[in-house]
Amino acid sequence: MEENGYESVLCVKPDVHVYRIPPRATNRGYRAAEWQLDQPSWSGRLRITAKGQMAYIKLEDRTSGELFAQAPVDQFPGTAVESVTDSSRYFVIRIEDGNGRRAFIGIGFGDRGDAFDFNVALQDHFKWVKQQCEFAKQAQNPDQSPKLDLGFKEGQTIKLNIANMKKKEGTAGNPRARPACTGGLSLLPPPPGGKTSTLIPPPGEQLSVGGSLVQPAVAPTSDQLPARPNQAGFSSDLSTIFPHVTSGKKLPHLGQRKEGEAFLSWPVFGA
Repeated sequence: MEENGYESVLCVKPDVHVYRIPPRATNRGYRAAEWQLDQPSWSGRLRITAKGQMAYIKLEDRTSGELFAQAPVDQFPGTAVESVTDSSRYFVIRIEDGNGRRAFIGIGFGDRGDAFDFNVALQDHFKWVKQQCEFAKQAQNPDQSPKLDLGFKEGQTIKLNIANMKKKEGTAGNPRARPACTGGLSLLPPPPGGKTSTLIPPPGEQLSVGGSLVQPAVAPTSDQLPARPNQAGFSSDLSTIFPHVTSGKKLPHLGQRKEGEAFLSWPVFGA
């Protein structure tokens, strides 16, 4: 991948300390306890920049911004940046000058959050570098990338349950008929096995039954009311029972009859 022409800033920390470190005698790693932590060799500002695939750790003066030392980083984790074994706030970096000379120095942060940001900035940069390399390889060899095969394999079948679909379609296609409402009061059809209830609309309105208009019944007057039976079940209209009353004749006494006169036939009620 070709390097970009611009330089981006990944992280800036205003407070960092530089320490001289003794040479490492064994391969067990560096320990910050062996440094003179109370006597740093230099203090200033740290900046991490990126240009293409390379990252640069720059130690600069807080006020003037003059460069004190620079450490090029080509991979992380690696030999250019190492963590100490006894603390998360201290690191060992490899600085270089323009003449090819190299040296290892220790750096430390007073806050653990600054050390965490320093570590994450380098991790994110080289994660991005790795993704860019993979994209470049796929662009050069597009046929070698794995393809997603969604076709059926030999002998593979699929089962569809269509019975429920037909039942739902049949139910939706035959909606229950509803009576047409042409005005006035609309009656819903009775439930299965029920009886039709008769509703009397207010005076002056029409009743709609089965789509046809029905004139509401008029309440009868007092002259048109039928004869009301009494408590014993007899009619109050004696003319229907005893025609002698209407003709002005007297009723014969019970148990007495004239000679040659037949018994009066009394109607039987409640039969």
